[in-house]
Amino acid sequence: MRCELLDYELPEALIASRPPEERDGARLLLVDRGREAGEVEHAAIRDLDRYIERGALVVVNDTKVVPARLFGKKRGTGGQVELFLLHRLDEAPDGEEGTAGQPRDGAARPERWRAMGRASKPIRPGAWLDLERDGALVAEVLERADDGVLTVRLSSPAGLSVAAAIDAYGHVPLPPYLGRGDDASDRERYQTIFARVPGAVAAPTAGLHLSPGLVERLRANGVEIASVTLHVGLGTFQPVTVDDLDQHPMHAEVYSVPEATAGAVAATRERGAPVVAIGTTVVRALESAADPAREGLVRAQSGETRLLIQPGYRFRVVDGLLTNFHLPRSTLLALVFAFAGRERALLAYRAAIEARYRFYSYGDAMLIRGASAP
Repeated sequence: MRCELLDYELPEALIASRPPEERDGARLLLVDRGREAGEVEHAAIRDLDRYIERGALVVVNDTKVVPARLFGKKRGTGGQVELFLLHRLDEAPDGEEGTAGQPRDGAARPERWRAMGRASKPIRPGAWLDLERDGALVAEVLERADDGVLTVRLSSPAGLSVAAAIDAYGHVPLPPYLGRGDDASDRERYQTIFARVPGAVAAPTAGLHLSPGLVERLRANGVEIASVTLHVGLGTFQPVTVDDLDQHPMHAEVYSVPEATAGAVAATRERGAPVVAIGTTVVRALESAADPAREGLVRAQSGETRLLIQPGYRFRVVDGLLTNFHLPRSTLLALVFAFAGRERALLAYRAAIEARYRFYSYGDAMLIRGASAP
């Protein structure tokens, strides 16, 4: 797909910097794939239970966002530095804690992480970084890849486990287009109510809209809820800089589809009801686990996925999609174009802009449903 086809113009005033007052207080644009392109309806997220049919399976992502942004100083120079954790590697073997910055007796063992670093000068291997208040975390830079991604060894001189220190002192990794730093409220609101498995560095944003009350009403209406895990990485949001989307390098993201969810998909097929994904991350997890031998079903499995969905992709599992409004020239927008059809999706985005919907992570949402039009 030519990447200029993923462009659209968005007034900056429509970028939502904060969530609605209530979780389910956002607006909802309804798009039916069986109707003419351009036909949309305006609704509210809190009424989502009215638009998902009895017997449907709603699948959510239970990943939990790690407070992955850490601030501190370079040891020796005092230069300001920011470290953005991407994902944890294997724990450091015994005896590899290093010398400078050695944790005090009783401290938990270090952990290796992939991270991105920002400072006035490039962060080189061998550097030591004292992070957060009172050096609650210390990072030794082990490697720097050609793309600038660092391998660091994190330890906590404060005596906490590394995970506990990150959770206590790290900052919520809000997307830069929100134009602000995190605050205490983001600890709750940039996390879905399903968050259970730590590992994401960005929220599965469609899931942010679902409140306990809304989930209860869905269940009361005969809708089943199941979960997958896909740890959202920066690769999902990486800007597309190539001319042809086929040349875009997708970073691997860890996902898991449990036995219970695979069984729920099979039961949903038996009763002839739709599978509705809450967000593009759920789509990628389910489609990555699609059973090649049984149409419409998934296999229980875990692994890494680099699945890039763009127009021309044949969806094998997902029938409906609740999704936020995404950035131009993003792989997320390409997925929406593939699911709804490019013309239909662009007309829906135009209708949302005209109606002053709020865009991106803390913005409003769109429900795409119905059989795909020929």
